[in-house]
Amino acid sequence: MNDRYDAGAAGHGSDQYELVGYDEYGQPVYRQVQQQPPQQQYDPYAQQGYGYDPYATGRQQPVPPYDPYGSGDTGRQPPTPSYDGYGTGTHQQQGGAHSPSYDPYGRTATSGQQHRVAEQTAYIPQQAGPVEEPLTQDRAGRDYHTEQFAFVEEPDQDSEDVIDWLKFTENRTERREEARRRARARVIALVVVLSLVAAGGVGYLWYAGKLPGLSASDEKTGTDTAVGAQQRDVIVVHLHNTKKGGTSTALLVDNTTTKQGTTVLLPNSLAMSSDDGTTTTLAKSVDDDGSSGTRDAIDTVLGTEIQGTWRLDTPYLQNLVDLVGNIEVDTDTDVPDPDAKSKGTAPLVRKGKAQTLSGKTAVAYATYQASGEGQSAQLQRFGQVMQAVLRKMTSDAQGATTTVQTLGMIIEPPLTDKDLGAFLAKLADLAKGGDYKTALLPVQTDGTLSAQASASVVKEVLGGTAKSPDKGAAVRVSVRNASGVKDNSGKARVVLLNGGFTFLEGGTASAAATSKVLYADAADKDNATEVAKTLGLSAGAVTKGDVSGNADVQVVLGQDYKPSS
Repeated sequence: MNDRYDAGAAGHGSDQYELVGYDEYGQPVYRQVQQQPPQQQYDPYAQQGYGYDPYATGRQQPVPPYDPYGSGDTGRQPPTPSYDGYGTGTHQQQGGAHSPSYDPYGRTATSGQQHRVAEQTAYIPQQAGPVEEPLTQDRAGRDYHTEQFAFVEEPDQDSEDVIDWLKFTENRTERREEARRRARARVIALVVVLSLVAAGGVGYLWYAGKLPGLSASDEKTGTDTAVGAQQRDVIVVHLHNTKKGGTSTALLVDNTTTKQGTTVLLPNSLAMSSDDGTTTTLAKSVDDDGSSGTRDAIDTVLGTEIQGTWRLDTPYLQNLVDLVGNIEVDTDTDVPDPDAKSKGTAPLVRKGKAQTLSGKTAVAYATYQASGEGQSAQLQRFGQVMQAVLRKMTSDAQGATTTVQTLGMIIEPPLTDKDLGAFLAKLADLAKGGDYKTALLPVQTDGTLSAQASASVVKEVLGGTAKSPDKGAAVRVSVRNASGVKDNSGKARVVLLNGGFTFLEGGTASAAATSKVLYADAADKDNATEVAKTLGLSAGAVTKGDVSGNADVQVVLGQDYKPSS
């Protein structure tokens, strides 16, 4: 049981403590109360005397002592509540003694002047915690409960049902919209995929040449009647044998219309006209007239339009084969090692199928010509090596250009290394696809071209017969000597050159009694008539017939031909 400590309680001679509040841990806090001397009650009317009545005219009534709290009773006072640190507790007085009242801050409330006393707080360990006492009327009036606030509303069952319904309808609408969006996305994706597939299929058919009206087979159907209209890119390549001497010449042809590549091998005995109009051979033209003069002479003889000349010396051919990574060739003969010192040495190249050739062996095979063989055999080997190189070369224009630049060759104008690289890349693509072949230009023993033998190459591959000459271009006249007089060809050449015609050496033929002037195309009939007049032949000698593939007019000098000089 808690002891009460009253400042005015009798019988307490020792120090007393009073409760002043609680600390942050809920423990009671006390302070020591020092004994104060008895205080005399203050009487505001003491100066007037006890029982003074300023308005009395008779005997005065006894006046009770002054009660500062207005209670009217100087005896036993009603209990005065004392407050703890939180202002919630009340304490009863003990033994009728008057206990001082405390404000919420723990100060003693007295009616008179108080002496300042030293305050000291202390803890009493044996003191138990504060006893919960009943709430006073004032405190009870300040307690609030939730039910006292009318603005707090509890949702009823109906409102919850409405909210749930709204959520349900909202979620269902969102799900429908999401489903529509997904359906639209799927349809769009499907259309895009189908479009890409269709475009890819059409592109593949176009690339493979299988589209109706655009396929290669449709193009080839009309090639017989439109050979001259086909577009061809042509480069002449001269292989110079730097060790043994001599040259080998070929035309690399890219027919962009029919998507066909061809290597046309030109024999060195091919008869051509030199710059001064004299008759010469291809081999002599390369040595004497150089690349430019030879290119023009070939154009004149074959009716081609060569874009450039590629001079390929044997060391560069060896480097080219090594760069592409060796080649495979079906060799037709054993090639002996030129550096062998004894006859029993194994051949450098063996005859057989799919023989792997390095740069050195490829050059040996391309330039090899056995004793007693004609040049045609050696040209065929050169053609095999060129086609095998194209099969191994890259089809990328930039990559092929890099290969050409790596060789370090001197490219003759107007051809450039980029032009040559792009051209070889196209031919490489055709060679890998199987659309490439090698053809030998057939010539007669005198180097001239027969109409029948050259038609398959000059007309079909090069398109020479159908090549339309430019306006003002000289008419090409091929002259064959059948008069039995050797000098008649030279005399006829001079007359034709002076007349503004282009002379083509046609070689010799068996003896014929009368001369003939032939034309194959009706448009060349007037030109044939002019040629006859220039040579002093009668108009009856002009007739329609077979003409060499490289000429516009064919002249056969008979025994009746009489030179003008």
